[in-house]
Amino acid sequence: MMTWVQRAFVISGLWMAVTLPVSTEAQPQGEQPAVNDSTPQAGMNGEIDHNLVLIDPLDNPNESEGRLVILPEIKREGDRYFLSSFKLPDKLTFAGKPVPLDNWQVRERIEYEFYQFLQDQGESIILAKRTGRCFPPVEKQLAEAGLPDDLKYMLLVESKCVAAAYSKAKASGPWQFIPSTGKRYRLKSDEVRDERRNLEMSTEAAVKYLHYLKDFEKNDWFIAMASYNAGEERVRRLLKEQNITDYWKMDGPRETKRYVPRIIAAKEIYSQPEKYLGLSKKELYMPMETERVTINVKDFQRTLTSIAEEFGTYVLELKMLNPEFKKDVLPRGVYQVQVPRQSCPTRCFKQEKIP
Repeated sequence: MMTWVQRAFVISGLWMAVTLPVSTEAQPQGEQPAVNDSTPQAGMNGEIDHNLVLIDPLDNPNESEGRLVILPEIKREGDRYFLSSFKLPDKLTFAGKPVPLDNWQVRERIEYEFYQFLQDQGESIILAKRTGRCFPPVEKQLAEAGLPDDLKYMLLVESKCVAAAYSKAKASGPWQFIPSTGKRYRLKSDEVRDERRNLEMSTEAAVKYLHYLKDFEKNDWFIAMASYNAGEERVRRLLKEQNITDYWKMDGPRETKRYVPRIIAAKEIYSQPEKYLGLSKKELYMPMETERVTINVKDFQRTLTSIAEEFGTYVLELKMLNPEFKKDVLPRGVYQVQVPRQSCPTRCFKQEKIP
C-alpha cells in the first residue's frame, strides 16, 4: 500500500516541503525501505547532498511525476544595473536654446525617448559607434553653413546613420528626403543612382533646407525640426488652428510629437557615450580615408567589380563607400566614385593577374 508523507528539504538555502510516496508494505526485519535514487540523501551533517546526478524528467516519460528534481542555482556575476540609475539632467539646451524641462509633459516626453534609447543597449552601442564615422563630415558642413552643431543628432533619429536607409514613405538616405524634397534640392534619383543616399550631397541639401526652415520659423529650431519631419505648411497650420506659437504645446501627429524629444534625448546620450554606454571615443568607428576618382565608362557598361579591382578594393566595400549606386554595373557615362585612399604612388592593393 502507498501513502503520501511530507518531508522538508533545504534547496538553495530555502526550506521546501515536498510530498513523496512511501510504501507501507511490511519490510523484512533489519532492512530499510528502498529510496528512489532521485531523492536527495542527507549527509553525515544532516544537510542535503547536492552532489547528485540530476536527470531530466523528459528523458524517461515513464518515470513517476512525483519525484523531486533539484534545479541548479543560477549564479549571476557582477552588479545589476537598472535604467533608473540613469537620470535626465535638470537642465538641457539644444542649438543654444534651453529645453523647458520644468514643464511636466515636456520632461516626460523627453524622458520617454531617453529610456527608449537606453533600454536596447546593444543598438545604442552600435549607434554611438557609427557617430564616429558619420558625424565628422556633417559637422564640417554644418559649421561652414553657420548652422548649430546639434542638428547632426537628427541623423540618429532619421536614419540611424545608415546611408542606404529607406522608408515606407519612399524617403531615402541619411537625411531621409522624400522624392519631392529631393528634387527640390537637386538630388537626382534614377535607375542607376540615388543621390539622396550620398552623405555629402544629402547633407548639403539638408543644410539648405534647414536654413530655409530656420528663416521660415523665425529662428525657432524646435518648430523648424518639427517642420522637417511633418512639412512646414502642415506645422504652420497646426499652430494657427491651436492658436499657439510653441512647439511644446502643439498637438499633432504622434511621430512629430516624438520627433524633437527624441533628437534632444539622442544628443544627451550620444554626446556622452562614456557616461551612458561605457564607450570611450577611441572605440567609435573611425572614418575611412578615401579619395574621389573620376570614372569614364566608354563601353556599354562597366561592372563595379572591375572598378573595385582597379582601385585596390572589393565590390562590397566599394558599394558601402558609394551607397548611391543602385546596381552592380554603371552604364556609359562619367561618374565620381569614392575609393580607399592609397599611401603609395601606385595602386598597392591591386594584384597582377597570374597568367
